[in-house]
Amino acid sequence: MKIENHKFQTLKIIRFLGWITFAAILLIILVSVIGAGELFLYANTPKGLMQPHPVTISKGDAFYQIAIRLEKAHLIDNRHYFGLLARLLNADKCIHSGNYSLSPDMSPYYILNQLTSGNVELIRIVFPEGYTIELMAEVLASANIVSRHAFIDHATDPGITRFYGIEADNLEGYLFPDTYYFAKHSSAKQVVETMLKQFWTVFDKKLCQRAQEIGFSIHDTITFASIVEKETGQAHERPKIASVFHNRLKRNMRLESDPTVIYGIPDFDGNLTRKHLKNKTPYNTYRIKGLPKGPIANPGKAAIIATLYPESTNYLYFVSKQDGTHHFSTNLKAHNRAVDLYQRKRRSNQSNNG
Repeated sequence: MKIENHKFQTLKIIRFLGWITFAAILLIILVSVIGAGELFLYANTPKGLMQPHPVTISKGDAFYQIAIRLEKAHLIDNRHYFGLLARLLNADKCIHSGNYSLSPDMSPYYILNQLTSGNVELIRIVFPEGYTIELMAEVLASANIVSRHAFIDHATDPGITRFYGIEADNLEGYLFPDTYYFAKHSSAKQVVETMLKQFWTVFDKKLCQRAQEIGFSIHDTITFASIVEKETGQAHERPKIASVFHNRLKRNMRLESDPTVIYGIPDFDGNLTRKHLKNKTPYNTYRIKGLPKGPIANPGKAAIIATLYPESTNYLYFVSKQDGTHHFSTNLKAHNRAVDLYQRKRRSNQSNNG
């Protein structure tokens, strides 16, 4: 009898413990569901409507530092919940450095998505046709995209140039002038490769084939096009300008292009003198025959097309008309008359303005 009572008491205790365990498990599940629901609600609820806020994530920033910074900027409500959400999504180890434009009207989940996908704030950069590596470097540095020194070093390294498959000492001429979108603090390599990719998109197989047809290498073509680009800002004149230089090359005449001389002068002050024209450099086409050593700028598509498909003319000379356009001549006598005419006109204008 005593044994049966003992068994009964033991059974009651086991049942009681079972109910307690069941209740505890149920409570844990309930708390977990409530917690999960609360976390889900947090993850998908924006803090409020406010203006975008710039946020910079640097390489090496710890996730908890980022969370604190976001909370202080009023972009998120609770950094602890934000950290928990990031750990559950395995996002805390996948944050990309860069500059972001974030807003409190973005949910914490959306903010995490931006930070892990690397959707950084991009800056619009416009490089006009005819810009040199030096000018491009100044634009990039002023926008805090890449330092002037780093960009120039990368773009003028002969080893890097040849690594990209270009037989030249630097990338002048091959950094295609266009509109780009770069992130702040990009690497020189990223910027250069983006511009080179655009160059090869424009200078496609059709243009390569055309260059071969007229006996030009790609380097010849870009060098020639850079001169055409710098000689005129008028699109309609480019094929005619190109025809002059093609005609000169065919007659074994010197190109005698002022922009090539200027490119070969270190720290040019804007005043081209007779002494400059007499100084022999790899770029002074008054002293050397044929094309200069390499491009003197980065030409646009129109100048490249004009180089490969020049207008059919007999022109050998041109002179500025002081209005952005040029007068073209087929012989030296007519050219000298035009030079005299437009130089007198320039002197007259300067006298009137003075």
